Amino acid sequence: MSPSAQDVKALRERTGAGMMECKRALEESGGDAEKAVEILRVRGQAKAAKRGEREATEGIVSQYVHSTGKIGAIVEVDCETDFVARNDEFKEFAREIALHVAATAPRWVSEEDVPADERDRELAIFEAQADDSKPPEVRKKIAEGRLRKWLEETVLLDQQHVNSDKHDGRTIEQLRAEVSARTGENVVIKRFARFAVGE
Repeated sequence: MSPSAQDVKALRERTGAGMMECKRALEESGGDAEKAVEILRVRGQAKAAKRGEREATEGIVSQYVHSTGKIGAIVEVDCETDFVARNDEFKEFAREIALHVAATAPRWVSEEDVPADERDRELAIFEAQADDSKPPEVRKKIAEGRLRKWLEETVLLDQQHVNSDKHDGRTIEQLRAEVSARTGENVVIKRFARFAVGE
């Protein structure tokens, strides 16, 4: 049985997916809207992963300098086409990243960029700080929890944007994924530099 145009339209409004994608998802789910949403979500994640494999060779360098003139940041954000690089939403995203870097001073873009010896050193410190009265497996879990928190504080993509009201507490990775989904391109925060007078 083919889904009604009204059901397809409702699913499209709910998910933002294309008409044919919505129709196919409803056919596969036997008309169950909730199952259709799940099918589209799984496909969307697969598309995002495929997008992540595409090379991002265009982009922009954006900067932010605090009004005091004492702290600033420069970021490189890449995409696949010059068309997207000139897009106002893409430029605004890059500027928001520069502002965030200036405010929070992350050390690395992603967890993959954290040197293994640095991660191991932090974990060893957290294990040494753990309460001796607790069993070893509990101390290990506590240390791993502290390491996760440390990564969230030092890795750009893991951090919540400093302007949490404007961005509803979303992380930089969530914001990056949203821009990638809206532009249909692989969006990559390539690198950053932060400058502070006297540091």
